Amino acid sequence: MAFTIRQLRYFIAAAESGTVSGAALALSISQSAVTEAIRDLEADLGVALFTRHPRGLEITQKGHQFLRHAQGILASIADARQAVVSDAEKLGGSLHVGVTSLVAGYVLSDILARFRRANPNVDVTALEDSGDYLEHLLIGGELDVAVMVTSALRDRMALQTEILEVSPYQLWLPNGHRLTEATSVAIEDLVGEPMIMLRLDEIEEATRGLLSALGARPRVAFRTRSVEAVRSLVATGAGIALLPELVYRRWSLEGDRIVSRDVSGKLPVVQVGVVWRKGAPLPETAREFIRAAQSYSAQR
Repeated sequence: MAFTIRQLRYFIAAAESGTVSGAALALSISQSAVTEAIRDLEADLGVALFTRHPRGLEITQKGHQFLRHAQGILASIADARQAVVSDAEKLGGSLHVGVTSLVAGYVLSDILARFRRANPNVDVTALEDSGDYLEHLLIGGELDVAVMVTSALRDRMALQTEILEVSPYQLWLPNGHRLTEATSVAIEDLVGEPMIMLRLDEIEEATRGLLSALGARPRVAFRTRSVEAVRSLVATGAGIALLPELVYRRWSLEGDRIVSRDVSGKLPVVQVGVVWRKGAPLPETAREFIRAAQSYSAQR
């Protein structure tokens, strides 16, 4: 028996929420319907997509692999639907989007480009601000959707999230630094090194937490809200940095080389997702934006 689009939707919802109850709530269906759909999907594929435990569901490695394909299938269906819509039927109206600073130039621009190509008659306004303030605007109905770092959402009960990208932390080093000789660096090797701290979203807090866990106070050489400043400072040898992979580029604006290395051990990840108010009717413009975001995620 071939799997169905409904099974894919239920599987994706369960993967994003981490619980059957959370998926059922997001989809406004019964928990038994989610459980049955996942069970039938696993039987059809012949693999376990989740590991069950008392606190909920943990997606398996095979589940992670299938998740990307499932998101791609749904995104392709949305694109196919849009391709046959005539100009007279194209969507109009407005869309109000929020974005956090870290992802404004790395994720939102691509999604907006996709959305505008498919919906040229929609008037889009975007606001960049802190995650806390964007949550406030979403819950208050002043924003339709937001693209933001979701790892530290405050009010998960009021907001629905679809994860677009999971980015591990990497170590940024100037070319020729002693640690560039290793393919992977231990977190203990960073103690005493001058650090360039990025003051965006939860990045600085996570970096401090990692080093503090070793009983060492971070030696902060510079704190900035600019990713480009971090690149320039690292590249010229002012310090090293721990930042998510999604913002890494090999060169600074001045043309100096930046080397990245994986860090061994248990490091946090940065999750980027599209977020909207749970339980509220979504305007069609917001639904189309979410489809554009799914298309972006599927092609990463």
